Parts: sequence; C-alpha cells; structure tokens
Amino acid sequence: MPRCLGSVLGLALALLVCSPRAWSHEVVHGAHSLFVAPTVKIAWTIQKGAREEDTLVVLRIVNRGGSYQQVRLDGVDPFSKARRVLVALRPLAENIDLILPRSSFADFPSCEIHLYAKNAAGEAPSLTVYYLGVPDTTPEFKTAQDAEAYLAKALGQ
Repeated sequence: MPRCLGSVLGLALALLVCSPRAWSHEVVHGAHSLFVAPTVKIAWTIQKGAREEDTLVVLRIVNRGGSYQQVRLDGVDPFSKARRVLVALRPLAENIDLILPRSSFADFPSCEIHLYAKNAAGEAPSLTVYYLGVPDTTPEFKTAQDAEAYLAKALGQ
C-alpha cells in the first residue's frame, strides 16, 4: 500500500472514531422499573384491567433538563431479533406517558426506548435504554389514580 494512501486511510479512520456521531449513541440496560440517569428518568407501572386484554403498561419518561426532543419505543424479539415500532416517534417535552397493552410485549418482549437530542430524521438516537421485558419490579395497580400517584411519587413530580 502506498504510504500516502495509508496516511489518508489512517486519517479517515481517526476522524470517524473521533467524530461525535461515532460515540454519542449511548446504550444502557434499564433492568429495574425505575431508571434514573442525569438526563432522563423512566418509571414503569401496570394498570390492571378487568381482563388481561385490558391490562396496560405505562412508561413515564421525564426529560431532565430538556436533553431530548423526541422518543420512540421499539419491541424486539430476543431470539429472532425481529423488531416492531410499538410507539412511533413523537415529541418529548418535559415528560410523556407511553401506554401500551401488556399483550404487546408477548411477541416482542424486549424493548428499546430511543431518545433523540435532535430531530430524528436520519439520526441515530442519543440514548437507548433497553429492557429484556417488562421489569419484574414493576408495580401493578387496580386504578389509574393509584398508578398516577405512584408515578408522581417515584419520579418526584
């Protein structure tokens, strides 16, 4: 390989590795029903329905300091790696509740919460918090009021 070409390739590799896009996408395992980081808080609850089909999973995301502008929730099959968008990209202001039927986790039990610092068009998320399923520590409530009271207390709202 000519010396000049090797230098150019080395410079290109260094620029790629050192560019903010190369290292700015952080991936974190959420693990528990309450996730707290400097830029975001996430709490899970389950609102029991009269029937299993009516049971809802509620994820409240608190955007600490306005770090993120958009959010999307993807479901992932851990075996086939097939993916499905469970909650389409939406604006994220101070906080947002993502509400899904618990049954939506049957075929895609793992989920990824993608948080975008800028408009997501063509951009990678700034932060992805992933879970291998609905956390075992997720509290269940019979009423929406009880779930709301828990979320407000857990997230300090």
